[in-house]
Formats: sequence, structure tokens, C-alpha cells
Amino acid sequence: MIKCTQLTKKYGNYSAVDNLNLEIKPGELFAFLGPNGAGKTTTIKMMTGILKPTSGKVEIAGIDIQEKAGEAKMKIGYVPDTPYLYERLTAREFMEFIGGLYRLDPDIIRRRSYELFTLFDMNGWVDRKCEQYSHGMRQKLVFAAAMIHFPTVLIVDEPMVGLDPHSAKLVKDLLKDYVAKGNTVFVSTHILSIAEELCDRVGIINKGRLIAVGSIGELKSAANKHDANLESLFLSLTGQPE
Repeated sequence: MIKCTQLTKKYGNYSAVDNLNLEIKPGELFAFLGPNGAGKTTTIKMMTGILKPTSGKVEIAGIDIQEKAGEAKMKIGYVPDTPYLYERLTAREFMEFIGGLYRLDPDIIRRRSYELFTLFDMNGWVDRKCEQYSHGMRQKLVFAAAMIHFPTVLIVDEPMVGLDPHSAKLVKDLLKDYVAKGNTVFVSTHILSIAEELCDRVGIINKGRLIAVGSIGELKSAANKHDANLESLFLSLTGQPE
């Protein structure tokens, strides 16, 4: 569902992402881990078509995102690490705007918005302007907007930022349910317990290079750390002190 082939992004002589090869299948919840500055967000921005690779390519559901950007982006829902909203719009207006970008029928936008507002417990806020929202409320609205068009690929950069425990559990359940329906979820996170709890496989990037990929059990076996938790394994693989 997501395929990166020799994906590279350079800034001068610096390689933010270096020859990344990665494939995530339908029905898989994949965690992308790495220290600060490792290349996680740069990779995500190339996956979503925000950044153009220096070389290599990204395919979403078999569609090259550089060659057919509009078609590929119709398959993607994207939740960035910093939610951006139009401050003077209400949540309802924002969802209508996003639904229009995906060329959804107005009736579908209304029905889908109601479903998502109910799911995220937002119904008391939908006619207030976004400028009144807390960070957690903004995050919930961005999640709802990312899912309004039933994307087959959901890409989430730091999913739990700003969420209270109830909302965080809701998002966890939502992601698990989403992949159970055959969709693909790609999550970048610093919260290793999230990856350990939710994900089928993890990939670890360090200094722009993918250094490990597999299930947690497979990574433990490869590193000969059978009794380690993910935090200890991550620190060992990335060469950081435990």
C-alpha cells in the first residue's frame, strides 16, 4: 500500500533521507521510529507529496505520488505533528472545506462529519471557531478531517500530541479498527510504548538511513536482545546510552 524505493532527500551535501527502501502492506499498522533529526518527518513529507525527493520514488496504492500526485493524494489521510487550521472557520466549515477538496458530495460530507464529530466527542464544539480550540481539540479535528474521505492509507506524525488519556485511547482504538478493515496506518512517534502496544512492525531510521525493520520480536532476535523492551532495543540500535 506504501512503497518507498531508493527514496533520498538531500540538502546540499547533507542527506536527510538516504536510499530508503520500505514497503507497508494493506491491513498493517506500521511504526516509524528514530531520534530527533533522524529523517522521520522528511520521509513523511515525501510520502504525502509535500516534498519532492532528490531521487527515488514513493508509491501509494500502486500510484507514483510524483507522477500522479492528485490521484495518489486521494488515497491518503495525513495528520501532521503540528495541527494547522483556518482560525476563523468553525469545525463544521473546516470539514466542509476539506470534503470539498476531496470532491465529496455535500450529503456525504454532512453525514461523515457527524459520524466523526460524534466519534471524537466534538458535537458541542462544531459551530465554534477554531481559534477557540485547545491543542487537543485541534488534534481531534485534524484527525477527523484526515478521515473524511475514507482514505486507504492514513499517515500520522505523532498521533498522541496534546490528547488527554480518554482521547488517546479513542485514537488507539480507531487506528486498530482502521487496519482491521484492510487499510494501512503509518505512524511516526517518539512514544515507544505506543509502537510496542499497537504496531505490527516497526522501522527505525537513524541519520537518514533505515537501520532496522520488522516485528518487535524479529528485531529483538536480530539484536540478540530477547528480553529487552522496545526502549532498550531502540537505544541500542541507534547507538544512544541506555
